[in-house]
Amino acid sequence: MLVLLGVFVGVVYASTDVPTPESVTNQQTTIVYYSDGVTEMARLGSENRIEVGLDQVSEPARNAVLAAENRNFYNDPGISFTGIVRAAWNNLTGGSTQGGSTITQQYVKNAFLSSDQTFSRKFKELFLSIKLDNEYSKDEILENYLNTIYFGRGAYGIEAAAETYFGVKAADLTAEQGAVLAVLVRSPNYYDPESNPEEAQDRWGKVLDAMVEQGWVDSAARAAAQYPVVLPDDGAGLGIPSGPEGLIVDQVLAELEGSSYGYTDVETQGLRVTTTVDKRYQDAAVASVDDVMEGEDVALLREALVSVDPKTGGVLAYYGNSARTSEDPEADTTDYAQAYKQPGSSFKPYTLATALGEGISVEARRDGSSPQTFKDRTKPVVNSGNAQCGACTLREAITRSLNTTFYGLAYEVGPAKVAETARAAMGIGDQWPDSASVPAALRGKTSLASPENGQTGGAIGIGEYEVRPIDQAVGFATLAAGGVHHQRHFVARVADGEGTVLKTVDGSETADQVIPADVASDTTYALEGVAAYSKRPLDGNRPVASKTGTQGLNATDNSDAWMVGYTPSISTAVWMGSQGLAPITNVQGKIIYGSGLPGQIWQEFMDTVLDGTPEEPLPSKAIIKGDTGKGVAERTTRAPAATTARAPATTTQAAPTTSQAPAATSSRPTRSSRPVPPPQVDPVEPEDPVGPVEPVDPACDPATEQCGDPGQVQPPAPVPPND
Repeated sequence: MLVLLGVFVGVVYASTDVPTPESVTNQQTTIVYYSDGVTEMARLGSENRIEVGLDQVSEPARNAVLAAENRNFYNDPGISFTGIVRAAWNNLTGGSTQGGSTITQQYVKNAFLSSDQTFSRKFKELFLSIKLDNEYSKDEILENYLNTIYFGRGAYGIEAAAETYFGVKAADLTAEQGAVLAVLVRSPNYYDPESNPEEAQDRWGKVLDAMVEQGWVDSAARAAAQYPVVLPDDGAGLGIPSGPEGLIVDQVLAELEGSSYGYTDVETQGLRVTTTVDKRYQDAAVASVDDVMEGEDVALLREALVSVDPKTGGVLAYYGNSARTSEDPEADTTDYAQAYKQPGSSFKPYTLATALGEGISVEARRDGSSPQTFKDRTKPVVNSGNAQCGACTLREAITRSLNTTFYGLAYEVGPAKVAETARAAMGIGDQWPDSASVPAALRGKTSLASPENGQTGGAIGIGEYEVRPIDQAVGFATLAAGGVHHQRHFVARVADGEGTVLKTVDGSETADQVIPADVASDTTYALEGVAAYSKRPLDGNRPVASKTGTQGLNATDNSDAWMVGYTPSISTAVWMGSQGLAPITNVQGKIIYGSGLPGQIWQEFMDTVLDGTPEEPLPSKAIIKGDTGKGVAERTTRAPAATTARAPATTTQAAPTTSQAPAATSSRPTRSSRPVPPPQVDPVEPEDPVGPVEPVDPACDPATEQCGDPGQVQPPAPVPPND
């Protein structure tokens, strides 16, 4: 009988393959950081696990685990014979199979076997442990053990446990802290110091006593030892945050899983992802929205704020909603930074840039009287407050936000060219993506055009075609960068779990001069007076280029309001609207304009993040000396310019290709000798493609210093709120 048993044991031992520690696939936590690479934004994965080398675990912490679980680890054969015998006896007699196990046996059970307390499992554990102990060093086994055991609160491995319970690295654990974690190995939930403090502290003392017996802790140090402060269980655990930062993480994951990186299962790869989002800027974005919206109708109004670094395209701050998720099934968790909304007059800078590219100076004069009619629409175009300016310069017209001037200007230079300029500045394709993230009416359709016929009309001059807040932030960033577009991105650096950098992004690889530098400079020059005119100057009258915008819902109401502006170091877009297409009003029941609540959010945010930074100059004069337009642009006698004749390319909203650049960037004649472009002919559209009313902002009256902001004088009825 003994001979047969011996033969059986020998055969089983010889046929047992030992998996290598490297073959154990442990799902590791991916950590997303703010731009400092230190402050955590989120931990992602099914298991909170961060693998470290044994040299990255403090010696006191290692000794604490050995004292609690296997004091003779470095001298034993890797198995506990008494534990195996006890398990066998209990299995035969029907008792519990629980028996004492060495660290090697625990590692084998956790890494290679199930947790079933059966004799067959114990038998496999026996042979695997012996073989593992023969083939690997004790340090290798201990390292892998410390990376696999569960410490409670979702923490797998000693590194995650050290951060979860004490907010430190495993390398910095003290003997007292290490003893707390060592106690948890036996029963993480039972010995959690928050749920069972008496039992946890009693066993903690025994672990320290064992460390004294082994000579690992001095008796005097043991006598003076105090139970360390343990962080509360905040329940945060793993996963995408439910607040506004969760929307940032969504964008980070989409970027990592996109064509630029191509990762799959990002949340389990153990990556260290540093984003472009500045924690101070993000806090300022949330605070600005909260401050301004306090006391307002939060059930009606929605807000978005996006800030972009003009020098790199990195997103500095991102607010799309106050919550990414909610337990309330009726709650609105839409990411409004990605919502397609009509930009109103905040789109006019692209119209101006297109005209500048055609050799028309910012000092050119065009008809700004109101109302005016145009052949590509049946309804007249009206200025806010029915403002009149028979021959304003374009610089004056954009400061006063005259709709008639910019509708006529887009009509004059060609609506399709305006669309090309805007696409290039924003980095959007000729077509909107055919995806669920795009409204059904726009899905797969030509961007910045009528979804019904794919044509772009003069209405583009005053912003009646949808874009997103993030598009506007990027588009204005292009102007801030002297016409250089950088693909917007959220990821600055990706590293593996050991800190090895896999990829960095600084924006230089996507830099593309899509708008001529002189055009961008003159556009900026023309926008410098808007903030002060709209009563939204920055602290200390810091130079800033900006544009308000408001989209009219009907003859008396607004649906969307914008404030977008930039310095050379930051471009910020703020949008405000509603969940649907409801009229937007403030708590006093007054119409919201771009210079109102959105302007207030923009102003507070910009003042906060720019506080203490050097003042950056903006252009002090115009460069382009072409047509100064002493005459007035022709209106009703001219048909709209031709729309693009090329077939729309199927592109995503990545960096624009060279085909997206404005036509004016190539083969440009000397502006000083260039006449006003001749009219172009295209079939006349019978109706405005988007809506019956032009988007507007309140025009401020320089004589009375009154604007159409909430609490101030509104445009007189019944003039539509157009700007």
